[in-house]
Amino acid sequence: MTLWPRSLFGRLTLLLILVVTLAMAATILFFRHDRAALLERQFNDTKIVQLQALRAALGAAGANERREALRDIGREYGVRIVPEAERPLVGAPAMGAPMLEFEQRLRQSLGAGTQLRIAPRLQLLFVRIDAGGAGYWIGFPLSPRPRADDLPSRALIWSLALAISLLLAAFLFTRYLARPLRDLNAAVERVGRGEMPPPLPEHGPSEIVTLNRGFNGMIANLRQVEQDRALLLAGVSHDLRTPLSRLRLGLELAVPDAPMKKGMADDIDEMDRIIGQFLDFARGDDTGALERDDLNAIVGNCVERYVRAGKDVRFAPGAVPAIPLRRTALSRLVTNLIDNALAYGGPPVEVTTAVSGSHAVLDVADRGPGIPPGEVLRLKQPFTRASAARTSAPGVAGAGLGLAIVERVARLHGGTFDLLPRAGGGTVARVTLS
Repeated sequence: MTLWPRSLFGRLTLLLILVVTLAMAATILFFRHDRAALLERQFNDTKIVQLQALRAALGAAGANERREALRDIGREYGVRIVPEAERPLVGAPAMGAPMLEFEQRLRQSLGAGTQLRIAPRLQLLFVRIDAGGAGYWIGFPLSPRPRADDLPSRALIWSLALAISLLLAAFLFTRYLARPLRDLNAAVERVGRGEMPPPLPEHGPSEIVTLNRGFNGMIANLRQVEQDRALLLAGVSHDLRTPLSRLRLGLELAVPDAPMKKGMADDIDEMDRIIGQFLDFARGDDTGALERDDLNAIVGNCVERYVRAGKDVRFAPGAVPAIPLRRTALSRLVTNLIDNALAYGGPPVEVTTAVSGSHAVLDVADRGPGIPPGEVLRLKQPFTRASAARTSAPGVAGAGLGLAIVERVARLHGGTFDLLPRAGGGTVARVTLS
């Protein structure tokens, strides 16, 4: 379990989110710092101007009416005025670089006798000034009262809206960049399953165009190789059947020894069966249209041919509804599975159909020696034969195409093909159809 995405799309998205988040955070911090510094300077400048005006007003007030004048001036300027004669000291000395700098500016503007003190309990900032030959403590609110339009809420809202817009744009842009790679990945997976995907679009970033063009060229070469192989197999198989027919006819007419005739006839039949597999594999099964059909009827017809030939093949149909099928291709699938079970397994061969969820399941089970799990994938490949444990029976031969044809037909129907161990010994060839 890791928070670092595994996909390129996820990593690009995370990178853009981090970059945008850091940029917005830095912008907000700088904005707040600059705003605080600006407000502090504005506050200081304003207070210096007010103090100069207060000093002038206090100096102009007469001594007899000074008490009333102090009240009026304090009310007009929104400050608290305390004569130094009544309270020599108020609050505590100012601390910190900003306050000391402000005190220095006050002394430069109002004189050397100016002092700065803070009364935290009263939340007042007191400044001592000289006016009219007397000293006064002028108390201001410790911090400016912010107005509604001074609060940073609007800036924060706009910053969040901008961040969301940037993140959405980054997500869409990253998705756009990663889409060709997703399409390429899906096409590679289809090639891995033995399918031929359509050509990928050759537009977009130059790197993607080059990659897709190379992939399309590879697919075209694979398709041409497949067509050449199919044409070769079909041609060779077709040409071999004519001399085989002549051999069978000559055998019937020229060989008087019955056992020898039967053996030679069996060899010719086996060669004909191998050639038939070549033709089936070369022909392909993707030309017929899918039509809703009865799976039990198709399987039953195949099994009946083996029963008439005296083979121990048994069929137990299940309640399977009609599903989209290619009748000819599915008959070839069933025939190959039964032939494989008879040739490499052991009787009886039991064929069953059933429904599992939304899928139809076809099982062909035998009582042979079984298949090691490590050989299952290998046996699905073309021109692959089973190990000696499965070919020890006399007369077993083949081109190694039967299970490859089954795999192809199952995939053509959107299904899967598996070789599973059977309880009590043997193998279950299971085809799952969608």
